[in-house]
Amino acid sequence: MLRWAIMFLVIALISALFGFTDVAGTSMVAAKILFFVFLVLFVVSLIVGDRSTRDAI
Repeated sequence: MLRWAIMFLVIALISALFGFTDVAGTSMVAAKILFFVFLVLFVVSLIVGDRSTRDAI
């Protein structure tokens, strides 16, 4: 998901460079949404992911 956010950010920057402001704005909004979804899922996976106890050898 982070890869998609970075891809939309690059598309937004390139389209802003060439003057396509509608495409740049839409891509930037998509990049922001995907980045925050990635952050939420990352934090949830950190909290929930390691709940099992491990045996020490």
